[in-house]
Amino acid sequence: MPSQKQLKWSQLKVGITVIVAGIIITVLGVLMTGTGGPFTRTVLLKSYVFDAQGLRLGAPVRLSGVDVGNVKAIRVVPNRPLSPVEIVMKVNRNYDFNLRKDSKIMLSTAGVLGETYINIDSSSAKGAPVENGDVLISGEVPGYEDVMRAANSSLQNMDVLLKRMDRIIAFVESGQGSVGKLIYDPALYNRVNSTVSEFQNLVSEISEGKGSIGKLIADDELYNKANASIDKINKMIDDVNAGNGTVGKLLKDSSLYDNANRTVANVKQLSDDINAGKGALGKMARDQEFANKLQNTLNRLSNLTDKLDEGNGSAAMFLRDPAVYNNTNKLLTDTQELIKAIRQNPKKYLTIHLKLF
Repeated sequence: MPSQKQLKWSQLKVGITVIVAGIIITVLGVLMTGTGGPFTRTVLLKSYVFDAQGLRLGAPVRLSGVDVGNVKAIRVVPNRPLSPVEIVMKVNRNYDFNLRKDSKIMLSTAGVLGETYINIDSSSAKGAPVENGDVLISGEVPGYEDVMRAANSSLQNMDVLLKRMDRIIAFVESGQGSVGKLIYDPALYNRVNSTVSEFQNLVSEISEGKGSIGKLIADDELYNKANASIDKINKMIDDVNAGNGTVGKLLKDSSLYDNANRTVANVKQLSDDINAGKGALGKMARDQEFANKLQNTLNRLSNLTDKLDEGNGSAAMFLRDPAVYNNTNKLLTDTQELIKAIRQNPKKYLTIHLKLF
């Protein structure tokens, strides 16, 4: 049987073991919080949000998914209607090289039903490193409740849409409306069936060579005529290529090119002579005196036509006075009658009387 001294020593060892284990567990717990324990340099940061979304004390604070601290305090503060919830975070200073004054915090959830934690986003931050007591901007993201509200609204809209679809389908099944008649009206089927039958008859008649289209497809005469026409066209092309006929000579005979070239050269020479003032055309085109005379003649002709239009002068009266026309017409009539009378009795008018004194 162990002595009293041995029992006390055993109890002392058990107590020492429990105390050491408790210390180790406490140290490990502090180290697992992300702040590194009481001897680690930390910085206190704040942020203000509208809704804590179930955030608890001691929740992890993560930087790009890495634990860098914990939530130290959560409380509601006055005079901040848009962001009444104040969150105090204790963050390890070993990461302050990537913690900027313009970094943003977001309340995120680990999965659909996981705990809420703080995630610090410094991807677009360019400010100075944080200091103790700095306030980080909150970039709130939709929480679980917001997602559920949005999903509920979508489900309600889908329910309304499904009810409308049910009404439309019932309306169509009753044979009402254009779509309903298109599906359930037997008259449409009958018309389609009749159209198909007529089309089959038409195809049969064409296959038998009836009608214009049937003859066009089944009659060999058309093929023979087309083949003969193609042969004639090929022979014509061969004749043209050989230089036979008018078109062939027109394309193959070099004399046509020579004649055309000489004609173009002559026209060019004529235009050069005219531009140089040679010949009658050249003088007409280049001589200023001739141009003045021509202009003077045209002016006189213009004045003469003006006088004729105004009725001045004998010529104008001859053209415009009806009495001149009447007298002339009468003279011509009398002359015709005189000639007619002479032809009828020439002795009466052509007899010469000689009288001697």
